[in-house]
Amino acid sequence: MRFGIIGTNFISNNFMDAAKHIKDFELIAVCSGKEENAKKFAQKYGAKKVFTSWEEMARSGMIDAVYIATPNYLHCKQTLEFLDNDIHVLCEKPMASNIHEVKLMINKAIEKGVVLMEAMKPTLMPNFIAVKENLNNIGKIRRAIFNYGKYSSRYDAYREGIILNAFKPEMSNGSIMDIGVYSIFNAVTLFGMPKKVYGNAIMLESGVDGIGSVILSYDDKEVILMHSKITDTTLPSEIQGEDGTIVIDDINSPSKITLYDKSRHIINLTRSQIGDNMFYEIDEFMKVVKLGQQQSNTNTHEISLMVHEIITEIRKQIGLKFVADEINM
Repeated sequence: MRFGIIGTNFISNNFMDAAKHIKDFELIAVCSGKEENAKKFAQKYGAKKVFTSWEEMARSGMIDAVYIATPNYLHCKQTLEFLDNDIHVLCEKPMASNIHEVKLMINKAIEKGVVLMEAMKPTLMPNFIAVKENLNNIGKIRRAIFNYGKYSSRYDAYREGIILNAFKPEMSNGSIMDIGVYSIFNAVTLFGMPKKVYGNAIMLESGVDGIGSVILSYDDKEVILMHSKITDTTLPSEIQGEDGTIVIDDINSPSKITLYDKSRHIINLTRSQIGDNMFYEIDEFMKVVKLGQQQSNTNTHEISLMVHEIITEIRKQIGLKFVADEINM
């Protein structure tokens, strides 16, 4: 499958490290606003063509699919351009700035008959599947606590008074968008849409949230989510049932899964998986395209809609506003 990539940051390098495990993957084109960056990336991974305009790449006829790894505020308009040109889109999370943009993107994909998938890796990894398949072994689930905090390398600059893109609201960034989205996606995949959503956050002077928490309320359970871009965490995540608890070492990239039954017996549920774990989202996306399906059976359009409906509601509650909201809401 002939791929193009927009964006040459660390996540694009991780993407290519994972893609080397897939024999039918072929990188054809790279796009970056800076030609030097695009050339360097293309040379590193053997791409044939460099673009500085994603519109030109979309209309080039050179690619079958594109991986979009640009700032969040660009996801919607770039996706729409590629879908309009009958190119399948794997779009980095969060898929868009708000629920309205997600609806536009999904409707366009359906209209054009091409694949659109949010690039959320944990839900496709063997260890997440192990969690999902063992939920019935812990009895009635009453609570889940998902914890993910990652100190941004760009926060050092922020503390020195230099505001980089990671902390700019015009880029549609913030902790709930870049970090919290993982826990929300996982929660909705496991438990569906909550009845109520409660969000809280510590806002930074730049206008984005630095750290926050969320409660997703269901009829018979609650899911508590903690997220942060300005602190690290060493705490695992867990799902508490009446007959046992499942502990997940890392909700973003689960590599160790343990079940504790009521007698505190330990059952190791960990499964082997590829270290370059973006492999699973690329593999899923390519399978969906090859099978002629409209969407993934795991990272479905419906889940993306629910996730972004929740995020849009949280943002309203914490007062996180984006320029994209004024354009596409």
